[in-house]
Amino acid sequence: MESKGSSSTPPPPELNVYAPDEEADGAWDKQDPQIHAAQPEGPFKGLGGTPTPSSTKLCGYLNKQGGPLKTWKSRWFAYEEKSCQLFYYRMAHDINSLGKVDLTRATFSYPLRGEEGTFHIQTPERTVILKAANRDAQMYWLQQLQLKRAQFRDQQAEHQSTPRPDSLTTESTPPANNCPANFLPMVKTPSGLVGEEAASLPAPGLNNPLNMSIKHPLIELQNTMHSFRNRQSQEIRQSVFHIDDPGDTQKTTSPKTSTLVVPATTSYQAPESPVKAKCEDPHQNNISTISQNRKSGKERSRFLDLKDTSQLQHEKLSLAEEVKAQKELVLLLHKVLEAAQLEKRTCAQFLAAEGEQERMELLRHGERRAAELRVQLEALQQENENLRRDLTQRDEHVAELQNSIQLLLQKNQTKQEVILKLSEKLTTCGEDQQYTNGLESETFRQMTMENEQLKDDLKAYNIQNQYLNSEIYQLTMLWRKSSEREKSLIVKCAVLEANNCQMESRYLGILQKLQESQELNPEQREAVNKMLKDAVQADLNNAIKLNPISDYDEYGFRIAVDYKVEDLKLLAKIQALEFRSQNLLNQEECDGPLLARCAQLLFGRPEGELTSSAEMKGLLRTGLPHEYRVRVWRFMIQTRTKSLRERHPDRYHELCEKSRSSPHLVPRQIQLDLDRTLTSNKHFSPPTSPLIQKLERVLQAFSWHNPTIGYVQGLNRLAAIALLVLQEEADAFWCLVVIVEHIMPPNYFTKDLVGCQADQRVLKDLMLEKLPRLTAHLEALKVDISLITVEWFLVLFVESLPTRILFKVWDALLYEGSKVIFRYALALFKYREEAILKIQDSVEMYQYLRIFPNTIADGRKRSLGSTDEV
Repeated sequence: MESKGSSSTPPPPELNVYAPDEEADGAWDKQDPQIHAAQPEGPFKGLGGTPTPSSTKLCGYLNKQGGPLKTWKSRWFAYEEKSCQLFYYRMAHDINSLGKVDLTRATFSYPLRGEEGTFHIQTPERTVILKAANRDAQMYWLQQLQLKRAQFRDQQAEHQSTPRPDSLTTESTPPANNCPANFLPMVKTPSGLVGEEAASLPAPGLNNPLNMSIKHPLIELQNTMHSFRNRQSQEIRQSVFHIDDPGDTQKTTSPKTSTLVVPATTSYQAPESPVKAKCEDPHQNNISTISQNRKSGKERSRFLDLKDTSQLQHEKLSLAEEVKAQKELVLLLHKVLEAAQLEKRTCAQFLAAEGEQERMELLRHGERRAAELRVQLEALQQENENLRRDLTQRDEHVAELQNSIQLLLQKNQTKQEVILKLSEKLTTCGEDQQYTNGLESETFRQMTMENEQLKDDLKAYNIQNQYLNSEIYQLTMLWRKSSEREKSLIVKCAVLEANNCQMESRYLGILQKLQESQELNPEQREAVNKMLKDAVQADLNNAIKLNPISDYDEYGFRIAVDYKVEDLKLLAKIQALEFRSQNLLNQEECDGPLLARCAQLLFGRPEGELTSSAEMKGLLRTGLPHEYRVRVWRFMIQTRTKSLRERHPDRYHELCEKSRSSPHLVPRQIQLDLDRTLTSNKHFSPPTSPLIQKLERVLQAFSWHNPTIGYVQGLNRLAAIALLVLQEEADAFWCLVVIVEHIMPPNYFTKDLVGCQADQRVLKDLMLEKLPRLTAHLEALKVDISLITVEWFLVLFVESLPTRILFKVWDALLYEGSKVIFRYALALFKYREEAILKIQDSVEMYQYLRIFPNTIADGRKRSLGSTDEV
């Protein structure tokens, strides 16, 4: 269907060409006419500018499927570069468009089994079905639309691109304009079907009543009236894409004023109207003809120059060969001259000798020289004899080959005679089977036609595949640029949301301090209490989240703690805001460098090739990313249990089978503690969760493995953490074995907890040494910290620390041992030392010490894990 997008597009300006006066008849042959542009009204005022080449204008007639009957209607299509839109008209000289197609977010394709020349333009709003005159015109339109879309997107990205962070800077991608050359060769411009040439042709379907636009009767009436006025006024106000014939233009030139459509000299920028081509005046056509003749003359002269050059090169080669022969002749003459000079010198010496003795010496020297020459002559004769012998042998070999050729020719002749006889027999047999052969030839003809059709289909599929590859490549480039912009915006939104959460947390903290202040009057205190009540009742989850963060972490733990006590709800709200702020900042600032370090150290290396090193130690103290924690934990567990697992490779399965065969020996306390394990974790909250069944099997197997300990409260939480990280039951079982039997001291999990009580005494001594003020303050209030810290040590801070810090403690614990527990315990007290010193009531102190580890949101501060000397 045709849209209503531009039904009120104003007409183009009228441009007039005037002759100077009546005596100027024939001045067209001498100088250019004076051109004056009539001033238009409306938004087209000032239309003009230098005309562009016709090769840059994308316009022409296409058939568009539309209407309730889905019939083909001929429309004139023109592309507007500034808005990247394709406008269409009923005819080329219409002033108002019937609609437009937005190409900024459009994709292009064509059906292989459809009518020839059919292609589709899919936009988010609709699909426009068009048909070109032939397949070449179809591919030309598709390639040009691709190029126009890519050019517009590149220009838009240059003018409206937003700055991106340095961390998101990527390599520049190749321009999309050159993309089709990589997949499908560019189709040449179809002659007479697109561009200005198509505007001068009669509009197809002009007399067809179905070609009228039923949806836009007013626009049809306006275009018809405009054409009628043009014909009555006998002015050449045809399409802006019309090209005048130079001969016809010269005939119509007269001393009187003649009106032509030419480009005006003023500049124009159309807001929404399609770009219209301009007519050319005759003088410009003559100039172009002269320039073409000059070009052809230059080409002929260039061809003659190339011909003369080839002749000169041939003469040069012949002269070079002649010079070479002359040089050889000169060398021979030099040798003859040297021999003559030597003979002359010898004769002169012989005649110049004074005594007989000297002459005899000269004769002896000549004889010796003659003997040497004779020896050389004999050697040359011998070599000549050898060469003759070789030549004779080769002649004999050639004679043998000629005899073989004669034999082969005779055999060939015999075979040809046999073939002739067989051909005669075949002809005789063929006369008897003429009907059968006719059927076979018909079948062969059909198979040949089917083969040709399959070849044509294959070629068409190849062309369609190349075109779709180019379309996918361009869409991928556009999607990649959009993704980069979206990623930069997400980073900015995350930082802004983190800052907002920090500001809200500080605001609530200030309100809390104002509530505790004694300087407020009753009205102010009531206002502060009301603001605090509104802030506590406000649901953080219902706030607008620019960067969505789940309420659960990657292991299923709830991020914000839900306090049941009414007085602590404000603390929970502040803690939730701090957690959200830190999660956003950690995602954008810390996770990237940490992942890069892990990838450099661990990527592509199996678990068996990992080794202990300083880099591994530093990485574990920082905290492993979720993606690499499973591999590193398995490596550390296998390192500590290698000998035991080699002796008992199927140890876990054997223990599981033993617990199934003797269920009455399994401690009942395991069943009671399953439902109380990690209640804040969504994976253990439903009773029917598969992890609860796995946890039961792991604890039962450990009770059989270590009957001395069997099962004590606390092991269920240790095994649950191992299951959440490692997922496999056997790995979780061996992790529990490593913690209980290798990392923690002996008698730590026995009924009397001797090892754990000893560690509490060590912790008190360390606090007296490292934190003397805090220790003195706790003793003054008669607070025994072992009532709080014994649970930290037994369950390794599970459900006492936020999970982001908890897994950092476990990472270092599995690598370095139990000393890590003391470090983090001291770090926790150091972290909240000032807040603890302000508390003067023992009951409030116990309450604060029980909850303060869970209120730590930022685990990157130096005080956490900084006591390495312990």
